[in-house]
Amino acid sequence: MAVRHTLQRAIRPSTTRSTAALWAKSLLNAVLFFGIFMVALPWLSHHFLPMPLRLPSGLRIGLAGALALVGIVAWLACLDAFSRHGRGTPLPADAPRLLVTTGLFGRIRNPIMTAELCVIWAVAMYLASLGAALYAIVISVAAHVMVVHIEEPELLERFGADYAEYCRNVPRWLPRLGQRG
Repeated sequence: MAVRHTLQRAIRPSTTRSTAALWAKSLLNAVLFFGIFMVALPWLSHHFLPMPLRLPSGLRIGLAGALALVGIVAWLACLDAFSRHGRGTPLPADAPRLLVTTGLFGRIRNPIMTAELCVIWAVAMYLASLGAALYAIVISVAAHVMVVHIEEPELLERFGADYAEYCRNVPRWLPRLGQRG
């Protein structure tokens, strides 16, 4: 409980006015986040537990490439939505000032995290090792726990009834088939 409140206090709405500056901050976040969570940690996991998972190489590489492409394109679209419409970044200390409910955010509540997890699973699939797969599983569970116990309560506190209505209408992780965003 104390950890949640400490993390929630670290979330501050952005005071940056320039869309270009918001994009620059978001790209800095990308370099750091991608470098650590999507490259370094999966490779370290692969290195420490390199037991290979038997996956056909064509399938493995094809799915890894598709997941990575979808994740990166979705992530960039979300950065644009945060910068232009939310007037903030994914960085907790520079969070969007406005609730973003359009674009990919109109389909699922957590498209940024989903995009990042797509890239992490792409790396795990490409490496095809037990270590990388375990890393992807652990980070997926941690992401869900963080969203449910930290992010959603903070957003409800910050955006109130608008966020509660958004949660009623938009699923957390998987879009409803046939539903328009």
